[in-house]
Amino acid sequence: MGEPATLAEVRTWPALVPVSQAARALGLSRTTAFTLAAQGEFPVPVIRAVGRRQKVRTADLVRYLEASQ
Repeated sequence: MGEPATLAEVRTWPALVPVSQAARALGLSRTTAFTLAAQGEFPVPVIRAVGRRQKVRTADLVRYLEASQ
């Protein structure tokens, strides 16, 4: 899984990031992240992009991480 991303690092990310990248910021494995997203239980809203791609708004992720501190 690697080292979780810091809040400062997340703030530098583009407006939309893949669920797998958001999972890193949340300290989740890719498998857990995609399972939660499929069940509608991912901690922040997930957007279905083109095809099967799923994205997360970085602003939503930052708000969640700030509230969790």
